[in-house]
Amino acid sequence: MLYPPACLHCGAEVVQHGTVCATCFLHLQSVVAPYCQACAVPQVSVEMLGADGLCPACERHHPAWGKARAAFVYESVARELILKLKYADRIDNASFLAQHMVRIGQDILVEDALVVPVPVHRWRLFRRRYNQAALLAHGVAKLAGLRCQPDMLVRVRPTAPLAAFSRQARQDEMAQAITLRAARKPMVCGRDIVVVDDLLTTGATATACANALLHAGARSVSLLVAGVVPARPDVDMDMPT
Repeated sequence: MLYPPACLHCGAEVVQHGTVCATCFLHLQSVVAPYCQACAVPQVSVEMLGADGLCPACERHHPAWGKARAAFVYESVARELILKLKYADRIDNASFLAQHMVRIGQDILVEDALVVPVPVHRWRLFRRRYNQAALLAHGVAKLAGLRCQPDMLVRVRPTAPLAAFSRQARQDEMAQAITLRAARKPMVCGRDIVVVDDLLTTGATATACANALLHAGARSVSLLVAGVVPARPDVDMDMPT
């Protein structure tokens, strides 16, 4: 009664807590087919995809992971929801985003799959007090009826902010930055792993996670994110990662 439900984005009155109003929902661009099976980037038409459902870029250089799914295109309202979750303590946004991630990720959230968040370095976690990827992973796992293992991966060294880095520079910065926690290796062997993050840009961080899991014996590694950048330029000056 004191705090009626409000839109997560604009604050307008809504019927149910943890939702967005009709106006804001119209500005959310959900990822729907056709999209690339490997990078989740929406395509203009199905003719842009190859026989395996891959865009030209992923046909030339397939990512380290197998499949990728994204709930929204990283624009407008979706961009604000993700940024507020990541930097403004709006952790209530995680539940809304997780619901839509489960919607798009049904085919990779297979039985007995293990849900693993992208890790943050301990000093960043100390400053931010939470890992937004872990919040999303817990939400996804709960809705999908799967197990979440938040400490599977470890970021062993702090990395510089990647926003102004080129694609190659991002990959160089992330090389050897993420590793598997030794005690968790028995859980990985032969398992389907779904790596969860808030955003997919060039994929440097996701590549480091996938490589660590595959080297430990994972049967497959898929990627599930809240937002995907609509195009993948070599430098994304305003993109967090």
